[in-house]
Amino acid sequence: MMMMSFSLHCNLKRFDIYRKVPKDLTQPTYTGAFISVLCCVFILFLFLSELTGFIATEIVNELYVDDPDKDSGGKIDVSLNISLPNLHCDLVGLDIQDEMGRHEVGHIDNSMKIPLNQGDGCRFEGEFTINKVPGNFHVSTHSATAQPQSPDMTHIIHKLAFGEKLQVHKVQGAFNALGGADRLSSNPLASHDYILKIVPTVYEDLSGRQRFSYQYTVANKEYVAYSHTGRIIPAIWFRYDLSPITVKYTERRQPFYRFITTICAIVGGTFTVAGIIDSCIFTASEAWKKIQIGKMS
Repeated sequence: MMMMSFSLHCNLKRFDIYRKVPKDLTQPTYTGAFISVLCCVFILFLFLSELTGFIATEIVNELYVDDPDKDSGGKIDVSLNISLPNLHCDLVGLDIQDEMGRHEVGHIDNSMKIPLNQGDGCRFEGEFTINKVPGNFHVSTHSATAQPQSPDMTHIIHKLAFGEKLQVHKVQGAFNALGGADRLSSNPLASHDYILKIVPTVYEDLSGRQRFSYQYTVANKEYVAYSHTGRIIPAIWFRYDLSPITVKYTERRQPFYRFITTICAIVGGTFTVAGIIDSCIFTASEAWKKIQIGKMS
């Protein structure tokens, strides 16, 4: 029985691809020690770099044609914050129109007017919804009981945003493209047209939770409009249309198996290259010694 066990162990040893070399058959060198230390430092640096990349998340973006937020009922939330420093709050109103037949003058739900400049100006803040069809909303004096002779439509746009607010540092987008727009030096009697192209945007975090927002591009023009009856009352128009292209940002983390594979490749590759370099240096130094001994003899 013992003979069979000994024979089995001997047979298993034949499959050992990591043959051991006795220590008395190896020779340490200063060059080998230097390369070994340098090799360990290099492996540590690459390991920490890969560990940082594994812990951190990356944002992957893609484009596709679809309506991402089908549960919204065909509505988009809008947040508007605008100051008109030379127009009284009693004259300021918000009107909404679209191609589905909506025509609302003097929208007041979820809106607030804050007097500025001792009551001579007004800051309008409002949140409302628009349909997912081309249309416009505009700030004007159309809802006022008495129209002023010369309304001053100079303004500053603090915020115009659509959908949920995304606070992700790695995502750079035009979610508030008109924020900070200053038209105080424009013609007081001019109308302002902002043509918006709204782009649906989806952000999906590591847990799979999705948030729906909208970016937009903008072009604008300023003009004084006239008709056969005279000058038309100026307004601040926001004309919008929706893009069929959706932008999706997905938060991802490197898989653990890929991290382990990379670490194994770093360790194995570094030691292999270091061993080749050390072997070449040792062989060259031994050959040089033999040449020197031959010259002396």
